[in-house]
Amino acid sequence: MQAAMDRLERLIARHRRLVLIVWLAIVVVSVPFAGRQTENLTGGGFESKGSGSQLVSEASERDFGRPGESLAVVFDNRDGDAAKLAAAVDRVERDGFKDVEAVRLEPQAAEAARASTEPVVIMPLVVEGDRDEAVDAATVMRENLHAGEAGDDLPVHLVGQSALWAGIQELSKEDLEQAELFGLPIVLIILLIVFGSLAAAALPLALGVASVVVTGAIIFFLSQVYGMSTFVTNMASMLGIGVAVDYSLFILARYREELAEGHSADDARAVALRTSGMAVAFSGVTVIVALAGLFLIDATVVRSMAVGAIVVVGIAVLAAVTLLPALIAALGHRVSEPGKVIGKLRRKRAPKPGPGFWERWTAMLMRRPLPFALAATAIMLAIASPALVMKENTAAIAMFPKDFETRVGFDLAAGQLGGPGALGQVELLADFRGPADQAALGPFVDELKELPNVQAVADPVLSKDGTKALILITPQLSPENEATVLLVKRLRGLLPPTGGELHVGGPTAQNLDDTAVISGSLWKVALFVVVLSFLVLLVVLRSVVLPIKAVLMNALSVAASYGVLVMVFQWGWFDSVTGFESLGYVQAITPALLLAVVFGLSMDYEVFMLSRIKERYHATGDTQQAVSQGLAASAKTISSAALIMVAVFAIFAGTGVPQVKEIGVGLAVAIALDATIVRLVLVPTTMQLMGDKNWWIPQWLDRILPDMDFESSEPSPKQTTEEVVSTA
Repeated sequence: MQAAMDRLERLIARHRRLVLIVWLAIVVVSVPFAGRQTENLTGGGFESKGSGSQLVSEASERDFGRPGESLAVVFDNRDGDAAKLAAAVDRVERDGFKDVEAVRLEPQAAEAARASTEPVVIMPLVVEGDRDEAVDAATVMRENLHAGEAGDDLPVHLVGQSALWAGIQELSKEDLEQAELFGLPIVLIILLIVFGSLAAAALPLALGVASVVVTGAIIFFLSQVYGMSTFVTNMASMLGIGVAVDYSLFILARYREELAEGHSADDARAVALRTSGMAVAFSGVTVIVALAGLFLIDATVVRSMAVGAIVVVGIAVLAAVTLLPALIAALGHRVSEPGKVIGKLRRKRAPKPGPGFWERWTAMLMRRPLPFALAATAIMLAIASPALVMKENTAAIAMFPKDFETRVGFDLAAGQLGGPGALGQVELLADFRGPADQAALGPFVDELKELPNVQAVADPVLSKDGTKALILITPQLSPENEATVLLVKRLRGLLPPTGGELHVGGPTAQNLDDTAVISGSLWKVALFVVVLSFLVLLVVLRSVVLPIKAVLMNALSVAASYGVLVMVFQWGWFDSVTGFESLGYVQAITPALLLAVVFGLSMDYEVFMLSRIKERYHATGDTQQAVSQGLAASAKTISSAALIMVAVFAIFAGTGVPQVKEIGVGLAVAIALDATIVRLVLVPTTMQLMGDKNWWIPQWLDRILPDMDFESSEPSPKQTTEEVVSTA
């Protein structure tokens, strides 16, 4: 592998101008398509194939002639201006349905709306498509009607489950723009502090921007043929900036290290790509394979986010091993020379004689490894403990700020209809497997009316063939309220009046079923990434003990991030400090995403640190000395990379959509803990306690494993001297 990386470096060095021109052309061509990446994304993607809620939705349309999805326009008519109301209805008829095929308006519904004198007028629409088509139609209608904007006419809102996901799509798009606007300058400042050189700081940022732009264009084309969730853009941007900066930081740090030791720019670049470059490529592939574990969850929203993450990591790796070396070759020593201001500051602060901070830190840990290891483990377990009571959901209404137009529309409609439950009726389908016993339905309906949180029960409606009955139940509270969730669970436990089967549908049942599909597959993702991580580290480290220990520590980082999610979003401990509005639960897709991403990213730090320690162990034969030297050589770079990662994720944690907030908070916490408590305390102390047992591996296994030496700066022995020389 090192020989291949050497050949790649020489090729890039000879043709660096061509490489730069090709990358520039790719980025320029990608820009317009990246700007359109959200056009074909869907706010849906939550589905539970074969579930009770899906069965009811299909039967409702097929056997009762009711649309499976509901959508309505809400007019804020509290001023009582009949002329403005009529003009608003006209505008909906004229503009609302441009480029919309799955939704239409019945003329009688429009006439009823014009003639209404109610303070809030609700005009129902006819949905002729499935859930995703309804979401796409609602997205277009929001743009056509400028939903929620005050103008000469009355404010217009869209309500319904489809409108919820369309609103989420708009809100997440706004959040992405804000996060990128504020995030990139912050990352640049951190890089300036780390490198002390504007040229060096600009390179990782350039790679991050290029990776995100190219990925955005790829998402645009993929969304033409593959259903993708709107959250894919936030995931790709968040992860893309982080890993691109991370990977380039590792290569640049090794390049500058080689220059500092007196090597020429060509030799330093070759060594950096041969060592850190190969580690980046290997780690990137590992992250991609870990993310592929998300395909074990049968939900479009999760799989599309996995696709976006996989694409952006792949582009980041490609940019790190091709674009970055070309840029380094073009800039030469300017990458390592600090600017005038920073250079003066560094000259004034001359390093003190004696061991540096990381040497002193390691020596302190080595003197008392057991107390430090126990304390670090206790801290991680304490942070992780709330994860034991985590509650998951896929609800949507609570994801909106209270003043966002979609939520305002729902609140208006709920008040007009007599309560929030009217916007999320529970659909109870009784399948009698034969002629329905109508006499038994009366007492059954009376029984339903006595259940807690039931506001009204409509008369049963028989299917066209008379074998099924559909009963609409209006709960007192909103579809996402815990009491409504308990009502659905209680209904699913009832026995049908005269045999047959009962199925429960509606928004609350859909949320429950979607959550069950996602959370029920978490163990598959966990098993996949754990086995993968163990096998990768087994090959890289040629040890059985270290991979087991690494997997357990990565699991601690993930569990701690789960614990923080419960504290922040379920319990609301920090609402007054952060400005968050806790939901009382964690979004169902967050734990699986965190598991795959954190395990993948932790592999980067694991490979870079332990490969350095392994190299020093082979040179010295002493575990304590190897840990001390390996930690000192890698800790600064790992800490800097983690700081940038945490900064990027924290920026997304400040966005408006709780789903994106949760991913940002979870990743920031996991990476921060992994790079500090785990990587700088647990890893060295446990290695010190284990001693030479760290490197135990059966002889038969050692013979068959490939040799993955990432840190040797010597060229492959098969290469001739002439082949090693790189030409600039």
